[in-house]
Amino acid sequence: MSKQLLIYERAVPVTRQRHGSWSVKAGTSFDFARGVNSVPLMVAEFPNAAAEYTIVFGGAADEIIPVALLGIRDNENLYVSETGAWSGTYVPAFLRRYPFVFSSDNANEADATFTLCVDEEFAGCNDEGRGERLFDADGERTQYLQNVLGFLQAYQVQFQRTKLFVQRLQELDLLESMQAQFTLRTGQRSTLSGFSVINRDRLKALSPEKLAELMRADELELIYQHLASLRNLTPIAERIGGPVDAAAATETAPASPADFETTGNA
Repeated sequence: MSKQLLIYERAVPVTRQRHGSWSVKAGTSFDFARGVNSVPLMVAEFPNAAAEYTIVFGGAADEIIPVALLGIRDNENLYVSETGAWSGTYVPAFLRRYPFVFSSDNANEADATFTLCVDEEFAGCNDEGRGERLFDADGERTQYLQNVLGFLQAYQVQFQRTKLFVQRLQELDLLESMQAQFTLRTGQRSTLSGFSVINRDRLKALSPEKLAELMRADELELIYQHLASLRNLTPIAERIGGPVDAAAATETAPASPADFETTGNA
C-alpha cells in the first residue's frame, strides 16, 4: 500500500463509534519513519532543527515547503537506529504528531473543515489499554485527545505561516534548484537532488527596503538559519561511512516533485 503523507498507512477519522475503546502507545519507536529521507519542517522549528539537520526546500510551484534532510539516499533515514530509537537531538513536529493528522475537505484551507485522523496501522494503536485512552468511559474525549487536537491546531497555524514565508521567497526570486554530490569512503558516489536553496547573491542584491521587510517579519533570521544549516550536509552523509568529498552545484532545471510547542510528544 502506498503511504499517505510519507508515513501514514491508513489514516481514518477518529470517532467514538470506531475508536471508543482505543488507546495509543506513542513515542517508543520511530520505525514508521525509517523509509523517509526528509520531512516537512515548520519555520518555528528552524532554530532547533538548524543545529543538526540540513534545511532545504522541497516540492515545486505552490507546493514548495521547507524540509529537514534525514538522509542522502532514497528510502533511508539515517536518524532511526536499528532498534527504532531516534538518534538525533531534535525530533521534527511532523514526526511527533504521528499517528495523528488532520484531513481537509477543501483544497482552499481558508474554507476547509479539518478532521482529526489516526493511522490505524500504527503499532501503538490498541484496544488493550496500553498507553493513552482516546475516549473515557462516558465516550468523551480524554485530556490526551484534547492535547493531540491542540498540538495539531498549532501545527496547522504554523503550516500557514510557513507557506507565507515560502511565498515571500518566491516573490523575491530567492530560491534556486540545487544538487549535492558525495563521494563516500567506500568510493561510492551519491547524488542528492530535487531540492532548492536560497541564493546568497540574490539575497545580497535585494534593496534595503526589501531586506528591512524581511527583518521586520523575522524572516531574515529564518533565511540565515537555513543557510547556516547547509553545513550539516557532510555530517549527515558521514552517518553512512563518511564522505571524503561533498560539493553542491547549481542546476538549470527547476526542482522536481509541514516556535510553537516543539518539545515532547503530542
